[in-house]
Amino acid sequence: MTYLLSFLFCGALCLIAQAIIDNTKLSAGHITSMFVVIGAGLDIFDIYDKIVDCVGGGALVPITSFGHSLIHASLDQGMESGFFGLMLGMFNITATGITAAIVISFFIALIFRPKN
Repeated sequence: MTYLLSFLFCGALCLIAQAIIDNTKLSAGHITSMFVVIGAGLDIFDIYDKIVDCVGGGALVPITSFGHSLIHASLDQGMESGFFGLMLGMFNITATGITAAIVISFFIALIFRPKN
């Protein structure tokens, strides 16, 4: 059942994004940024954690999860370290993912050449 709920959650996000692309003049960058902010907003009110509990790992895959990770880590560190923890906490969880993306992109750029 968890697999089905995960699939439906990710599919619903893709459906929403595609409907926005088809019916507005927003670009993919606008929609990506909007989904990050929505994920962050849902985490502020503890809604995203309930979604993760309900649909499982499917909620941790889409771009909304990045906003959730940023705010979640920032709020946790803020509780421990105060105001500066809010600023520095977001780098605890997301730094690994961002670093991996940069390193992997670098090596792929070395291996493959663009056609143009």
